Amino acid sequence: MTDTEKLTQKFWSSLKSDRTVMLRIADGKDTARPMTAQTHDDTGHNVIWFFGDRHEGFVSQLTRLPVAAEVTLTGKGHDVFASVEGQLSLSDDRAMIDKLWNPFVAAWYEEGKDDPRLALLRFEPGPATIWMGGSDILAGVKAILGMDLQDDYKDQMTRTRLG
Repeated sequence: MTDTEKLTQKFWSSLKSDRTVMLRIADGKDTARPMTAQTHDDTGHNVIWFFGDRHEGFVSQLTRLPVAAEVTLTGKGHDVFASVEGQLSLSDDRAMIDKLWNPFVAAWYEEGKDDPRLALLRFEPGPATIWMGGSDILAGVKAILGMDLQDDYKDQMTRTRLG
């Protein structure tokens, strides 16, 4: 497995387990906001899904036409970091709403899956930069001693396409 494959796999694994990311529309009008990311392997390719409120923030500005957006991830253990560019759009895929629906999502929507505020967002990932965390004890000692850490971490970052 190449370093890119390893880091990409680490990204998807962390996303599936950690789920919290920052999502930002690339136009810069709104700041990034924390969102719960979900994936579903039956889509045939890598898509990241979010539930949002149609009446709040950038969600209220979305249409079915994709807009440039960015997802940033920090793994819970700070073992992986990622910045992913992609396209975000509204989806009215009822079957996907049913597949992704869970008690945590339901807690936000009083009328359940038929709540008029409910919006399903589809993020099609594109170019990504993924870093492995480098917070081990040896690295700390080397940094204190003024040693160059660049060679130690050259294989700990990749630029790739996720979509």
